[in-house]
Amino acid sequence: MLDYYIRMSLKSLARTPGLSALMVGAIGLGIAACIVTLTVYHAMSGNPIRWKNDVLYEVTMDPRAAGNPGKPGKPGNAPDPSLAPDQLSYKDATYLYCSDNPRRKAILAVLPGWVSGAPGESSPALVHVRATSAGFFHMFDVPFEYGGSWAAAADLGPEPVMVLSRRENDRLFGGADSVGKTLLFNGRAFRIVGVLDRWNPEPRYYDMTVGSFGRSSSAYIPFAWDAQMHAWPSGHTGCYGTDDPSTYRQLIGSGCVWVLLWVELPNAASRARFQAFVDAYWAAQRKMGRFQGPRHNHLWRVSQWLAHNHVVTNSSRLLLKLAFAFLAVCLINTVGIELTKFLRAAPLTGVRRALGASRGQIFQQHLVETALIALAGSALGLGLGWAELHAVHALYSGSGDAYGQLARFDPLGVLWALGLAALATVVAGVYPAWRIGLVAPATYLKSQ
Repeated sequence: MLDYYIRMSLKSLARTPGLSALMVGAIGLGIAACIVTLTVYHAMSGNPIRWKNDVLYEVTMDPRAAGNPGKPGKPGNAPDPSLAPDQLSYKDATYLYCSDNPRRKAILAVLPGWVSGAPGESSPALVHVRATSAGFFHMFDVPFEYGGSWAAAADLGPEPVMVLSRRENDRLFGGADSVGKTLLFNGRAFRIVGVLDRWNPEPRYYDMTVGSFGRSSSAYIPFAWDAQMHAWPSGHTGCYGTDDPSTYRQLIGSGCVWVLLWVELPNAASRARFQAFVDAYWAAQRKMGRFQGPRHNHLWRVSQWLAHNHVVTNSSRLLLKLAFAFLAVCLINTVGIELTKFLRAAPLTGVRRALGASRGQIFQQHLVETALIALAGSALGLGLGWAELHAVHALYSGSGDAYGQLARFDPLGVLWALGLAALATVVAGVYPAWRIGLVAPATYLKSQ
């Protein structure tokens, strides 16, 4: 019976090619708009390390004096004094990093510098290198293509070891295994111990101080090299009160914040112990004259950290709503066109009813026709959506804009958009199919 309904539907669509094309085009445009916005929204709102959401914590502590303005809340809102800065000072971060409570821990900063020494390279290249600890790679499940992380003992020396990103390894060594080779960073020789595989989590949850999206660092070295090289950090540095360092020594001795600290706490007991450790340090520093403001010490889960940094903006939510509103308008127009088309064919339907077709059979046949329109519109929307995502990616990827990074074909987001649109189209077709099933055959037989 289904084959018969499909043949009847195809003949019906062929009798009115203009209306059929108009309905398919309307559905396709609506689905394409939803695919683009839903793909970007899904990438922005996702948790790139959700399987560790309950064990990874970003550590924040408020070094500001009482009455100092808080970190701004949502755009357009007044500052919220209960929100501490996103980073720690050097002395606070290094002290808290020495705690034995966490299973793993990672201290992070970004250093600018020049990399040279690769075969065939004519001049040094300016790169951003992440100074961190060995725990960074294990905590965040960073994949390796060649080699691996440096040992924890290399953080203490520090040893002159380096991990390259895949992008940088492709640029310097053509993608070959570079483990064991040597590069110069700011004039110092570093031995390559590992090369990352493709790894660029979005949002960049582990460091959102200069943006939630963007490329990962070009290379990684032990954090202690920052002090060895007196390297002024890249990115955001926040100073409060009278702090105004002009030299590196002044910077690391000040309360200026520029270091990130992440810890892995496997259960509630370890979390409570580390929170107590942080609070005890804060209280001791307060007695020494620091931290005169309210106590705002926080351990942020990854999901809380993403929400805290407002990764998904109100404009993104608005765009998503507008896209689905546009799809709804397209579906409403499709329902109107479909109803008109079905009613124009009412005489033929009346004849079928007179020959013995039941209302249920008429309803089913017209619902199959609606499903075919939905299928064709979904296919068109999928093609248009892919083309739009490709165009947005090509337009913005060179500039480093977030949309260029996010506008990639996401199968899960596409499936959600297609499934929702196809379901909505079929549901919207129920009324025209039901309406034509109410046609009284006698009316049209008399007219014939």
